[in-house]
Amino acid sequence: MTAFPDIAAFETALATLPRPDDQARAAATARQGQLTKPPGSLGRLEDIAIFLAGWQGVERPRIERGRVVIFAGNHGVTARGVSAFPAEVTELMVANFAAGGAAINALAAAAGLELAVVPLDLDRPTADFTTAPAMTEEECLSALSSGAEAVGEADLLVLGEMGIGNSTAAAALAAASFGGGPALWVGPGTGVDAQGVQRKAAVVAEGLALHREHLTSAFEILRRLGGREIAAMAGAVLAARHKRIPVVLDGFIGTAAIAPLAHANPAISAHCLSGHCSAEPGHVLLLARLGLEPILSLGMRLGEASGAAVAVQVIRSAIAAHDGMATFAEAGIAGA
Repeated sequence: MTAFPDIAAFETALATLPRPDDQARAAATARQGQLTKPPGSLGRLEDIAIFLAGWQGVERPRIERGRVVIFAGNHGVTARGVSAFPAEVTELMVANFAAGGAAINALAAAAGLELAVVPLDLDRPTADFTTAPAMTEEECLSALSSGAEAVGEADLLVLGEMGIGNSTAAAALAAASFGGGPALWVGPGTGVDAQGVQRKAAVVAEGLALHREHLTSAFEILRRLGGREIAAMAGAVLAARHKRIPVVLDGFIGTAAIAPLAHANPAISAHCLSGHCSAEPGHVLLLARLGLEPILSLGMRLGEASGAAVAVQVIRSAIAAHDGMATFAEAGIAGA
């Protein structure tokens, strides 16, 4: 899957999600039971290794090619004063990624991950979703397809974003997908004060009221309230599922990208790991709704796939223990 030529193709892909390889999972589970340790003593590391085995279809999973993809987009809703920074910062940060000066450049290198950055029409922000749909059907399909095309070939896909104003869009997506009202999902984002958080909640409420009658499908939720970079992450997650590539999600915005997909098909999160729980207050609620347990909780709220990249080092540790430990038979420990 490299693109979504029409809405029907997107909806068909979302409705026909592949399952993990049960035989590979069973083999990995059996191997964990034979390693020189008490059963379950490595806790979440064991679960991660078995998870990866199922999606990679092998008893001993690998990360020979881990890939970080950051999508960048601009939001018309920033005109409503929802961010502490102007929209121009998005393009400046994309240049910083290209120059190797951002946090994700350092963290991806430390985790042994290749990095790609995909800017999406930065000179053409989405519409202000309080007055019109954020994207036309064509624009949303293009963004979804850009995400799918960026997946490439990988053993593990890590997704990130850059887009001033996108925590407001993410809160709107979460509210439209799972309910609960704007105040439950809105947070400080880039660092707005309490008055700014109230302003964001009011903006989200306006958007939900304007589009309420149309928020009945994953596609319409994404195109009316999302952004190009958010739709691209959704497209990448869906394409990765059809390639059986496990995905590591980053923070609130990256996780909100799959909220509309989960609204239509809750199984979408089954091939995803949550890299971390960010400091954005809505993130822990969103993870609970999606049934995802974060690997880390470090108080991070940067975005850029930064928390997910750090979590990959834990994932690599899970693989190392699963692959490198001796079995009781190999160690000559009788009766274990």
